[in-house]
Amino acid sequence: MNHYITLLKAEPLLRRLSLIQLIAYFGAWFSNVAIYTLLIQMEVSPFVIAMTAALHFLPGVLQAPLSGVLIDKIAPKKLMIGLIVIEILATLPLMLVENSTLLWLLFTLVFIRMGASSFYFTLEMSLLPRILEANSLKLANEIHSVIWSFSYTFGMAISGFVVYLVGVKIAFLLDASLFVVALMLLLPVLFPAAEEKEHESFGVMFKGSFAYLKSVPHIKHLMFLHAFVGFTAFDALVALMVEKYYTQVVAIALGLGLIHSLRAVGLVIGPIVIGKWINVKTLPYLFVYQALSIIVWALVIENFYLSLVASVFVGFATTTLWSYTYTLLQQHTDKAYYGRIVAYNDMVFLLTVAVISVAIGFLVEAGLSLAMITMLLGSVFIVAAFYFVWLRQRFDISDTNQRDDKMSPELEL
Repeated sequence: MNHYITLLKAEPLLRRLSLIQLIAYFGAWFSNVAIYTLLIQMEVSPFVIAMTAALHFLPGVLQAPLSGVLIDKIAPKKLMIGLIVIEILATLPLMLVENSTLLWLLFTLVFIRMGASSFYFTLEMSLLPRILEANSLKLANEIHSVIWSFSYTFGMAISGFVVYLVGVKIAFLLDASLFVVALMLLLPVLFPAAEEKEHESFGVMFKGSFAYLKSVPHIKHLMFLHAFVGFTAFDALVALMVEKYYTQVVAIALGLGLIHSLRAVGLVIGPIVIGKWINVKTLPYLFVYQALSIIVWALVIENFYLSLVASVFVGFATTTLWSYTYTLLQQHTDKAYYGRIVAYNDMVFLLTVAVISVAIGFLVEAGLSLAMITMLLGSVFIVAAFYFVWLRQRFDISDTNQRDDKMSPELEL
């Protein structure tokens, strides 16, 4: 924990961006419980719940080719301000959704809002390696992932209690207020003098990114490796658990909030405990741990209290897996391609999450039990462990705290 505090004290820009990030990401997920509570109260099908979860991630997939080029061409502060304003404008109208006839409005607003959030996330992840030295990047990513995990799960956890006490409309209003606070904190921020941005056309830059991926094939594999972490996006699964097993024990909003809050405990303390331990040699073991923890969760899924305990252990490795695989990608990427490669990485990751969310809905509709679906999700991490062992054997994948800033040769376009 001390090394995180030391880095934040030494890097005032990182400190301010982290605070804004905490509020903005918290806001992005704060109203999720209100959304899922509203859907369950409207008695929609499991497929609609799964589609709503997928819509939180699909925008990042569709906008990646555009967002990556824009990040490499436009000053970051302008983009950040615009994206937060979009999130405010897409959150307030959620208060109008009261019944299933307005599902189209809910889907549209979720799509727009999470598109802006995803864009902001990609922008910040491409900004970190530009403003930090290589030896600080891993710590910054761990801080970022802790904030993201905290916001993602505690945002929904606290929202569960808010929705229970004051209802969904007030939750949406509070959510929009959080984005306003983030905007006020961002406006006075001073960024370092920007390097000269790319002047090539969109088409040339788009083509150049694919030429780069072709010339450095292990970058694609690192993207796929990071995407495995997307199998831990349990939004739809948790909503269906609460609806099927726990409504006799706890109110819907409280059940959602409690499961996410206990998982958040693991997400936050995990990197603090194992952050220094993780490296290219130990990474496969962490994938195996993730697999076993999810499988155990599946075995106790019908018992609300055991499920709460298991969810802590499920979250314990997730944040470290996310941050470490992301750092591997950043430190093996040429600086000139940060924006585009990070955008394509997020596209692959979010596409994985969206597909899994939809697949959960299909599998439930087909009659597969939630326990079996959860076991299938866990078993995927065994595959990830073997995949990374193969990747290390085939390519020069250096540990993040040992790698020099190796740059790839310029490409002829």
